[in-house]
Amino acid sequence: MSFTDRRILAIRDLAAGETLADACRAAFEGARVETLSPDGLPASWPSGHEPELVVLDAGGDLVALGEVIAGLARLANPPAAILAGDHLPAALVRALLRLPRADVVEAPFGPRELAEAALLLLRPVETPAAPPAGGRCWTVTGAVGGAGATTLSIELAAALAERAGGKKRVALVDLNLADGATAAYLGASANMMLGRASQAPERIDAALLEVFASPAPGGFDLIAQTRDPHGFETVSAEAVMRVLETACQVYDFVIVDAPRHRRSWSLDVFAGSDALLVVSELTVPALLAARALASELEADLTEGPGPRIILNRLAKRVFGPAPSMGEAEKALGRKADGGLTSDWEAAAASVNLGGPIRSHRPGSRIAKDVDALVDRLLAAAPHPATAGVPPAKTSRAA
Repeated sequence: MSFTDRRILAIRDLAAGETLADACRAAFEGARVETLSPDGLPASWPSGHEPELVVLDAGGDLVALGEVIAGLARLANPPAAILAGDHLPAALVRALLRLPRADVVEAPFGPRELAEAALLLLRPVETPAAPPAGGRCWTVTGAVGGAGATTLSIELAAALAERAGGKKRVALVDLNLADGATAAYLGASANMMLGRASQAPERIDAALLEVFASPAPGGFDLIAQTRDPHGFETVSAEAVMRVLETACQVYDFVIVDAPRHRRSWSLDVFAGSDALLVVSELTVPALLAARALASELEADLTEGPGPRIILNRLAKRVFGPAPSMGEAEKALGRKADGGLTSDWEAAAASVNLGGPIRSHRPGSRIAKDVDALVDRLLAAAPHPATAGVPPAKTSRAA
Protein backbone atom coordinates (compact mmCIF):
# COMPACT_ATOMS: atom_id res chain seq x y z
CA MET A 1 0.00 0.00 0.00
CA SER A 2 1.30 3.45 -0.90
CA PHE A 3 0.91 6.64 1.14
CA THR A 4 1.41 8.87 -1.91
CA ASP A 5 -0.98 11.85 -1.95
CA ARG A 6 -2.87 10.67 1.13
CA ARG A 7 -3.91 13.49 3.48
CA ILE A 8 -2.45 12.97 6.95
CA LEU A 9 -2.93 15.37 9.83
CA ALA A 10 -0.52 15.54 12.78
CA ILE A 11 -2.09 17.04 15.92
CA ARG A 12 0.72 18.24 18.17
CA ASP A 13 1.19 20.50 21.12
CA LEU A 14 3.07 23.66 20.15
CA ALA A 15 5.62 23.02 22.90
CA ALA A 16 6.51 19.67 21.32
CA GLY A 17 8.02 21.28 18.25
CA GLU A 18 8.09 19.45 14.92
CA THR A 19 9.06 16.03 16.31
CA LEU A 20 5.75 14.34 15.51
CA ALA A 21 5.44 16.01 12.11
CA ASP A 22 8.98 14.91 11.20
CA ALA A 23 8.21 11.32 12.21
CA CYS A 24 5.05 11.39 10.09
CA ARG A 25 6.87 12.71 7.04
CA ALA A 26 9.48 9.96 7.39
CA ALA A 27 6.83 7.26 7.93
CA PHE A 28 4.38 8.27 5.21
CA GLU A 29 6.53 8.83 2.14
CA GLY A 30 4.73 10.85 -0.53
CA ALA A 31 1.82 11.79 1.73
CA ARG A 32 0.55 15.32 2.26
CA VAL A 33 1.32 15.82 5.95
CA GLU A 34 -0.18 18.85 7.66
CA THR A 35 0.14 19.93 11.29
CA LEU A 36 -2.33 21.57 13.63
CA SER A 37 -2.50 22.38 17.32
CA PRO A 38 -5.34 20.67 19.25
CA ASP A 39 -7.37 23.88 19.37
CA GLY A 40 -7.03 24.37 15.60
CA LEU A 41 -9.07 21.33 14.57
CA PRO A 42 -12.04 22.44 12.44
CA ALA A 43 -15.55 21.18 13.13
CA SER A 44 -15.66 19.86 9.55
CA TRP A 45 -13.64 19.85 6.34
CA PRO A 46 -14.62 20.86 2.81
CA SER A 47 -15.63 17.90 0.70
CA GLY A 48 -12.57 16.18 -0.75
CA HIS A 49 -10.18 17.71 1.79
CA GLU A 50 -10.86 15.46 4.78
CA PRO A 51 -7.75 13.82 6.27
CA GLU A 52 -7.53 10.04 5.87
CA LEU A 53 -5.42 9.69 9.01
CA VAL A 54 -4.98 11.80 12.14
CA VAL A 55 -1.90 11.23 14.33
CA LEU A 56 -2.18 12.68 17.84
CA ASP A 57 0.76 13.55 20.08
CA ALA A 58 -0.02 12.18 23.56
CA GLY A 59 2.57 14.49 25.08
CA GLY A 60 0.29 17.53 24.81
CA ASP A 61 -2.62 18.88 26.82
CA LEU A 62 -4.69 15.80 27.75
CA VAL A 63 -7.92 17.78 28.09
CA ALA A 64 -7.43 19.28 24.62
CA LEU A 65 -6.63 15.84 23.18
CA GLY A 66 -9.80 14.45 24.70
CA GLU A 67 -11.78 17.21 23.00
CA VAL A 68 -10.08 16.42 19.68
CA ILE A 69 -11.00 12.74 19.96
CA ALA A 70 -14.58 13.65 20.87
CA GLY A 71 -14.70 15.97 17.85
CA LEU A 72 -13.49 13.19 15.56
CA ALA A 73 -16.15 10.86 16.95
CA ARG A 74 -18.88 13.37 16.06
CA LEU A 75 -17.92 13.39 12.37
CA ALA A 76 -20.16 11.47 9.98
CA ASN A 77 -17.13 9.57 8.62
CA PRO A 78 -14.27 9.81 11.16
CA PRO A 79 -10.74 9.43 9.78
CA ALA A 80 -8.41 6.72 11.05
CA ALA A 81 -6.57 7.85 14.18
CA ILE A 82 -3.29 6.97 15.92
CA LEU A 83 -2.39 8.11 19.44
CA ALA A 84 1.40 8.18 19.81
CA GLY A 85 3.38 8.72 22.99
CA ASP A 86 4.26 7.31 26.40
CA HIS A 87 2.39 6.99 29.71
CA LEU A 88 -0.90 6.99 27.82
CA PRO A 89 -3.88 7.66 30.13
CA ALA A 90 -6.37 4.78 30.11
CA ALA A 91 -9.37 7.11 29.75
CA LEU A 92 -7.86 8.73 26.66
CA VAL A 93 -7.05 5.36 25.10
CA ARG A 94 -10.57 4.07 25.76
CA ALA A 95 -12.06 7.17 24.12
CA LEU A 96 -9.78 6.76 21.12
CA LEU A 97 -10.64 3.09 20.62
CA ARG A 98 -14.32 3.93 20.37
CA LEU A 99 -13.54 5.41 16.95
CA PRO A 100 -14.19 3.01 14.04
CA ARG A 101 -10.49 2.85 13.09
CA ALA A 102 -7.93 3.63 15.78
CA ASP A 103 -4.66 2.36 17.20
CA VAL A 104 -2.03 3.25 19.80
CA VAL A 105 1.73 3.49 19.24
CA GLU A 106 3.71 3.64 22.47
CA ALA A 107 7.06 5.38 22.83
CA PRO A 108 9.78 4.86 21.95
CA PHE A 109 8.56 4.67 18.37
CA GLY A 110 9.90 5.56 14.97
CA PRO A 111 8.63 5.93 11.40
CA ARG A 112 8.37 2.15 10.98
CA GLU A 113 5.95 1.74 13.91
CA LEU A 114 3.78 4.60 12.64
CA ALA A 115 3.75 3.16 9.11
CA GLU A 116 2.80 -0.33 10.31
CA ALA A 117 -0.10 1.02 12.37
CA ALA A 118 -1.30 3.16 9.46
CA LEU A 119 -1.17 0.25 6.98
CA LEU A 120 -3.55 -1.74 9.15
CA LEU A 121 -5.93 1.20 9.59
CA LEU A 122 -5.93 2.41 5.97
CA ARG A 123 -6.24 -0.97 4.29
CA PRO A 124 -9.12 -1.02 1.81
CA VAL A 125 -12.43 -2.18 3.23
CA GLU A 126 -13.99 -4.61 0.82
CA THR A 127 -16.26 -7.60 0.86
CA PRO A 128 -14.15 -10.77 0.94
CA ALA A 129 -14.25 -12.79 -2.24
CA ALA A 130 -16.18 -16.03 -2.18
CA PRO A 131 -13.97 -18.83 -0.87
CA PRO A 132 -12.39 -20.95 -3.58
CA ALA A 133 -14.08 -24.31 -3.95
CA GLY A 134 -12.02 -26.55 -1.70
CA GLY A 135 -8.96 -24.48 -0.76
CA ARG A 136 -6.33 -26.90 0.56
CA CYS A 137 -3.53 -26.53 3.10
CA TRP A 138 -0.31 -28.55 3.26
CA THR A 139 2.01 -27.95 6.23
CA VAL A 140 5.75 -28.69 6.17
CA THR A 141 8.03 -28.92 9.21
CA GLY A 142 11.58 -30.17 9.76
CA ALA A 143 12.62 -33.02 12.02
CA VAL A 144 15.88 -31.16 12.69
CA GLY A 145 17.25 -27.75 11.75
CA GLY A 146 18.50 -27.53 8.19
CA ALA A 147 16.58 -30.59 7.01
CA GLY A 148 15.18 -28.71 4.02
CA ALA A 149 11.63 -27.86 5.11
CA THR A 150 11.82 -24.33 3.71
CA THR A 151 13.18 -25.56 0.38
CA LEU A 152 10.41 -28.15 0.10
CA SER A 153 7.75 -25.54 1.02
CA ILE A 154 8.97 -23.25 -1.75
CA GLU A 155 9.14 -26.03 -4.32
CA LEU A 156 5.63 -27.29 -3.46
CA ALA A 157 4.19 -23.78 -3.88
CA ALA A 158 6.06 -23.31 -7.18
CA ALA A 159 4.95 -26.70 -8.53
CA LEU A 160 1.29 -25.98 -7.74
CA ALA A 161 1.48 -22.48 -9.25
CA GLU A 162 3.12 -23.86 -12.40
CA ARG A 163 0.37 -26.43 -12.86
CA ALA A 164 -2.41 -23.93 -12.19
CA GLY A 165 -1.12 -21.60 -14.93
CA GLY A 166 -2.64 -18.55 -13.25
CA LYS A 167 -6.10 -20.10 -12.95
CA LYS A 168 -5.70 -20.91 -9.25
CA ARG A 169 -4.08 -18.90 -6.46
CA VAL A 170 -1.25 -20.34 -4.36
CA ALA A 171 0.25 -18.89 -1.18
CA LEU A 172 3.24 -19.81 0.96
CA VAL A 173 2.86 -18.80 4.63
CA ASP A 174 6.08 -18.71 6.69
CA LEU A 175 5.31 -19.24 10.39
CA ASN A 176 8.96 -19.23 11.42
CA LEU A 177 8.29 -15.85 13.02
CA ALA A 178 11.70 -15.36 14.63
CA ASP A 179 14.06 -16.53 11.89
CA GLY A 180 12.05 -17.34 8.77
CA ALA A 181 14.14 -17.61 5.61
CA THR A 182 11.57 -17.86 2.81
CA ALA A 183 11.78 -14.15 1.92
CA ALA A 184 15.58 -14.34 1.69
CA TYR A 185 15.44 -17.57 -0.36
CA LEU A 186 13.00 -16.00 -2.81
CA GLY A 187 14.30 -12.43 -2.88
CA ALA A 188 10.76 -11.31 -1.99
CA SER A 189 9.35 -8.81 0.50
CA ALA A 190 8.27 -9.83 4.00
CA ASN A 191 5.16 -7.72 4.63
CA MET A 192 3.27 -9.58 7.34
CA MET A 193 2.83 -7.62 10.59
CA LEU A 194 1.37 -10.35 12.76
CA GLY A 195 2.55 -8.88 16.04
CA ARG A 196 0.56 -5.71 15.54
CA ALA A 197 -2.39 -7.61 14.07
CA SER A 198 -2.42 -9.75 17.24
CA GLN A 199 -3.79 -6.73 19.11
CA ALA A 200 -7.07 -7.17 17.22
CA PRO A 201 -7.04 -10.54 15.41
CA GLU A 202 -10.69 -10.18 14.47
CA ARG A 203 -9.61 -7.47 12.01
CA ILE A 204 -7.59 -9.94 9.94
CA ASP A 205 -9.58 -10.40 6.75
CA ALA A 206 -9.04 -10.83 3.01
CA ALA A 207 -8.20 -7.14 2.52
CA LEU A 208 -5.54 -7.19 5.24
CA LEU A 209 -4.12 -10.43 3.86
CA GLU A 210 -3.53 -8.62 0.56
CA VAL A 211 -1.42 -6.10 2.51
CA PHE A 212 0.55 -8.94 4.11
CA ALA A 213 1.15 -10.80 0.82
CA SER A 214 3.89 -10.10 -1.70
CA PRO A 215 4.41 -11.68 -5.13
CA ALA A 216 7.22 -14.22 -5.22
CA PRO A 217 9.20 -15.68 -8.12
CA GLY A 218 7.44 -18.83 -9.25
CA GLY A 219 3.93 -17.39 -9.57
CA PHE A 220 2.70 -17.61 -5.98
CA ASP A 221 2.27 -15.17 -3.08
CA LEU A 222 4.51 -15.09 -0.02
CA ILE A 223 3.06 -14.23 3.41
CA ALA A 224 6.00 -13.77 5.77
CA GLN A 225 7.32 -11.26 8.24
CA THR A 226 10.78 -9.83 8.82
CA ARG A 227 13.13 -11.71 11.14
CA ASP A 228 12.45 -10.73 14.74
CA PRO A 229 13.99 -12.48 17.76
CA HIS A 230 10.81 -11.65 19.70
CA GLY A 231 8.46 -12.71 16.90
CA PHE A 232 6.91 -15.63 18.74
CA GLU A 233 6.44 -13.62 21.93
CA THR A 234 4.41 -10.85 20.29
CA VAL A 235 2.09 -13.01 18.18
CA SER A 236 -1.09 -14.60 19.53
CA ALA A 237 -2.45 -18.02 18.62
CA GLU A 238 -5.70 -16.34 17.57
CA ALA A 239 -3.85 -14.20 15.02
CA VAL A 240 -1.96 -17.18 13.57
CA MET A 241 -5.13 -19.21 13.14
CA ARG A 242 -7.02 -16.23 11.72
CA VAL A 243 -4.34 -15.67 9.08
CA LEU A 244 -4.45 -19.31 8.00
CA GLU A 245 -8.24 -19.43 8.05
CA THR A 246 -8.41 -16.33 5.87
CA ALA A 247 -5.66 -17.60 3.55
CA CYS A 248 -7.59 -20.82 2.97
CA GLN A 249 -10.61 -18.73 2.00
CA VAL A 250 -8.65 -16.53 -0.41
CA TYR A 251 -6.27 -19.06 -1.98
CA ASP A 252 -6.86 -22.40 -3.64
CA PHE A 253 -3.66 -23.85 -2.17
CA VAL A 254 -1.82 -22.77 0.99
CA ILE A 255 1.62 -24.15 1.87
CA VAL A 256 2.69 -23.54 5.49
CA ASP A 257 6.37 -23.53 6.48
CA ALA A 258 5.98 -24.33 10.20
CA PRO A 259 8.64 -24.12 12.94
CA ARG A 260 9.96 -27.45 14.17
CA HIS A 261 9.80 -26.37 17.82
CA ARG A 262 6.20 -26.67 18.99
CA ARG A 263 4.26 -23.50 19.78
CA SER A 264 0.92 -23.03 21.53
CA TRP A 265 -0.77 -23.05 18.13
CA SER A 266 1.26 -25.79 16.39
CA LEU A 267 -1.15 -28.69 16.95
CA ASP A 268 -4.08 -26.55 15.79
CA VAL A 269 -2.19 -25.71 12.58
CA PHE A 270 -1.28 -29.36 12.01
CA ALA A 271 -4.80 -30.58 12.73
CA GLY A 272 -6.32 -28.08 10.32
CA SER A 273 -4.06 -29.09 7.43
CA ASP A 274 -4.91 -31.49 4.63
CA ALA A 275 -1.38 -32.93 4.69
CA LEU A 276 1.43 -32.78 7.26
CA LEU A 277 4.96 -33.35 5.94
CA VAL A 278 7.93 -34.01 8.24
CA VAL A 279 11.23 -33.46 6.41
CA SER A 280 14.35 -35.37 7.44
CA GLU A 281 17.81 -35.53 6.01
CA LEU A 282 19.68 -38.82 5.69
CA THR A 283 21.72 -38.82 8.88
CA VAL A 284 21.11 -41.15 11.78
CA PRO A 285 20.32 -38.31 14.28
CA ALA A 286 17.87 -36.74 11.82
CA LEU A 287 16.15 -40.05 11.08
CA LEU A 288 15.79 -40.80 14.79
CA ALA A 289 14.39 -37.31 15.36
CA ALA A 290 11.90 -37.79 12.50
CA ARG A 291 10.82 -41.13 13.94
CA ALA A 292 10.27 -39.59 17.38
CA LEU A 293 8.47 -36.54 16.00
CA ALA A 294 6.13 -38.63 13.86
CA SER A 295 5.26 -40.79 16.87
CA GLU A 296 4.62 -37.71 19.02
CA LEU A 297 2.34 -36.19 16.41
CA GLU A 298 0.39 -39.41 15.97
CA ALA A 299 -0.17 -39.54 19.72
CA ASP A 300 -1.09 -35.86 20.12
CA LEU A 301 -3.17 -35.31 16.99
CA THR A 302 -6.57 -36.79 17.70
CA GLU A 303 -7.86 -35.13 14.55
CA GLY A 304 -6.26 -34.12 11.29
CA PRO A 305 -3.78 -35.80 8.97
CA GLY A 306 -1.15 -38.29 10.01
CA PRO A 307 2.47 -37.18 9.53
CA ARG A 308 4.19 -38.12 6.26
CA ILE A 309 7.98 -38.38 6.34
CA ILE A 310 9.86 -36.92 3.37
CA LEU A 311 13.55 -37.82 3.02
CA ASN A 312 15.76 -35.04 1.68
CA ARG A 313 19.14 -35.21 -0.06
CA LEU A 314 18.89 -38.77 -1.31
CA ALA A 315 22.21 -39.85 -2.83
CA LYS A 316 22.38 -40.26 -6.60
CA ARG A 317 25.00 -43.01 -6.26
CA VAL A 318 24.23 -46.61 -5.44
CA PHE A 319 27.24 -46.75 -3.11
CA GLY A 320 28.19 -44.00 -0.70
CA PRO A 321 28.28 -42.95 2.96
CA ALA A 322 24.61 -41.89 3.13
CA PRO A 323 21.97 -44.51 4.02
CA SER A 324 19.84 -45.86 1.18
CA MET A 325 16.06 -45.38 1.17
CA GLY A 326 15.63 -48.90 2.53
CA GLU A 327 18.16 -48.38 5.32
CA ALA A 328 16.55 -45.05 6.19
CA GLU A 329 13.12 -46.67 6.44
CA LYS A 330 14.53 -49.28 8.83
CA ALA A 331 15.77 -46.47 11.09
CA LEU A 332 12.41 -44.74 10.81
CA GLY A 333 10.47 -47.90 11.55
CA ARG A 334 8.04 -46.97 8.78
CA LYS A 335 7.84 -46.24 5.07
CA ALA A 336 8.82 -42.81 3.82
CA ASP A 337 6.18 -40.97 1.79
CA GLY A 338 8.62 -39.39 -0.63
CA GLY A 339 12.18 -38.30 -1.20
CA LEU A 340 14.16 -35.51 -2.81
CA THR A 341 17.37 -36.33 -4.66
CA SER A 342 20.46 -34.41 -3.54
CA ASP A 343 21.35 -31.63 -5.99
CA TRP A 344 23.43 -29.14 -4.05
CA GLU A 345 24.43 -27.12 -7.12
CA ALA A 346 20.82 -26.50 -8.20
CA ALA A 347 19.71 -25.67 -4.65
CA ALA A 348 22.60 -23.24 -4.10
CA ALA A 349 22.02 -21.54 -7.47
CA SER A 350 18.34 -20.97 -6.75
CA VAL A 351 19.03 -19.51 -3.30
CA ASN A 352 21.72 -17.17 -4.61
CA LEU A 353 19.63 -16.04 -7.59
CA GLY A 354 16.36 -15.87 -5.65
CA GLY A 355 13.48 -18.14 -6.60
CA PRO A 356 12.42 -21.79 -6.76
CA ILE A 357 14.81 -24.43 -8.06
CA ARG A 358 12.45 -25.24 -10.95
CA SER A 359 12.72 -21.62 -12.16
CA HIS A 360 16.52 -21.72 -12.50
CA ARG A 361 17.21 -25.43 -12.97
CA PRO A 362 14.03 -27.02 -14.39
CA GLY A 363 15.98 -30.18 -15.24
CA SER A 364 16.97 -30.78 -11.62
CA ARG A 365 15.94 -34.09 -10.08
CA ILE A 366 14.54 -32.08 -7.17
CA ALA A 367 11.86 -30.56 -9.43
CA LYS A 368 10.91 -34.01 -10.70
CA ASP A 369 10.77 -35.44 -7.19
CA VAL A 370 8.55 -32.59 -6.01
CA ASP A 371 6.21 -33.14 -8.97
CA ALA A 372 5.90 -36.79 -7.99
CA LEU A 373 5.19 -35.82 -4.39
CA VAL A 374 2.49 -33.33 -5.46
CA ASP A 375 0.86 -36.07 -7.55
CA ARG A 376 0.72 -38.35 -4.49
CA LEU A 377 -0.64 -35.64 -2.22
CA LEU A 378 -3.38 -34.68 -4.66
CA ALA A 379 -4.31 -38.31 -5.26
CA ALA A 380 -4.38 -39.11 -1.53
CA ALA A 381 -7.14 -36.58 -0.83
CA PRO A 382 -9.07 -35.99 -4.06
CA HIS A 383 -11.20 -32.86 -3.99
CA PRO A 384 -13.26 -31.05 -6.66
CA ALA A 385 -10.95 -28.04 -6.32
CA THR A 386 -8.06 -30.03 -7.80
CA ALA A 387 -9.92 -31.18 -10.88
CA GLY A 388 -8.46 -28.38 -12.98
CA VAL A 389 -4.88 -28.96 -11.85
CA PRO A 390 -3.16 -31.08 -14.49
CA PRO A 391 -0.67 -33.82 -13.60
CA ALA A 392 3.03 -33.08 -13.76
CA LYS A 393 4.63 -33.07 -17.18
CA THR A 394 6.63 -36.21 -17.74
CA SER A 395 8.63 -34.70 -20.59
CA ARG A 396 10.67 -32.38 -18.36
CA ALA A 397 14.32 -32.53 -19.36
CA ALA A 398 16.49 -34.68 -17.10
